Amino acid sequence: MIKDTTQRSLVKAFSWRLIGSLDTFFISLIVTGKALIAAPIAVSEVMTKIILYFFHERIWNIIPWGRNQLKSSPIRSLVKSISWRTLGTIDTIILSYFFTGNIYHAFSIGGIELFTKIALYFIHERVWAQIKWGRIKESYAVRK
Repeated sequence: MIKDTTQRSLVKAFSWRLIGSLDTFFISLIVTGKALIAAPIAVSEVMTKIILYFFHERIWNIIPWGRNQLKSSPIRSLVKSISWRTLGTIDTIILSYFFTGNIYHAFSIGGIELFTKIALYFIHERVWAQIKWGRIKESYAVRK
């Protein structure tokens, strides 16, 4: 069975957050029409989502399903994408409502992100599936 090191999970979290925050900023800008509202939504996500993503990665690290040799299967990446997006969308809606005070804007931003981020996250996962750095092969004897 393969496992990811903590360092790999951290680097993945930061690389995803850069992509995710840019996506959030542009969606928030389109929905609200105001950069002064879009920016704090995107910036606040940096901390909340890095923490959430790190724990999401660590939980998925203990789930062996969909891993073979030193790669994850596309179906594992898809399921992981959906589970992450569910958590991420809830966070985005809460943050968007906090900064806009408008439930329509909050659900609009979260709803649009639901689609854009699943696609972006899937691509991110597939790129990382090709990177061997930070992957370790763990024998079953070591786990006991």
